[in-house]
Amino acid sequence: MCVQYLPTSNAAWVKSKFNLDLPSSQVVDIFPTQSSPLILQSHSSKRTAIGMARFGLLPVWAKDLSFGKKTYNARVETVDKKPSYCKAWKKRQFGLVLADVFYEPHYQTGKAVRQGICAENFEPLAIASIWDTWTDIDTGELITSFSLLTINADEHPLMNQFHKPEDEKRTIVPLRMELFNKWLSATTEEAFKLLKIDSMVELCMFDNMKKSVDSKILV
Repeated sequence: MCVQYLPTSNAAWVKSKFNLDLPSSQVVDIFPTQSSPLILQSHSSKRTAIGMARFGLLPVWAKDLSFGKKTYNARVETVDKKPSYCKAWKKRQFGLVLADVFYEPHYQTGKAVRQGICAENFEPLAIASIWDTWTDIDTGELITSFSLLTINADEHPLMNQFHKPEDEKRTIVPLRMELFNKWLSATTEEAFKLLKIDSMVELCMFDNMKKSVDSKILV
């Protein structure tokens, strides 16, 4: 379960990979109900766009914004069946959430210790997500929101180390660069096939990234 991540501030990377301008926003750790950049694609025009969206999917029948506190992660095994997600899944509303680091609890010491996880090549992560739109009854505002999709992590050499020992191991799916467009334009059948460990970019613990960056500065 991923409840916290750091959205990317690497506008140059976003421009080079998607030819889109990263929205300007204060870079802070994102938690459910907060907003950060999301990339999506129109299936009719094939146009790709980027905008701010709320972490925690709001289905059309949600009564208020607080519903997103329960829908920040969606399990791939049930995403096409759960009432909160099945409509968005059927409509192929697939997105990419851009992050530099995400966090999971590590229990190596016996207690939960927040551990940052990033790409092994230090580039931003594009995380497979599902999105929907919701209209605020009071203001009429149309709000885009999303959930990060998760898969079983038993076979992942890094992500199987997190969460309580007795809990199922889960991971979000930061996609390899060559799969970005395939994900955004996928059919539901193709999307299921993409949500697997082999589709994920290589990951490492954030401490390793910091040490590598520090060593380059020293050199």
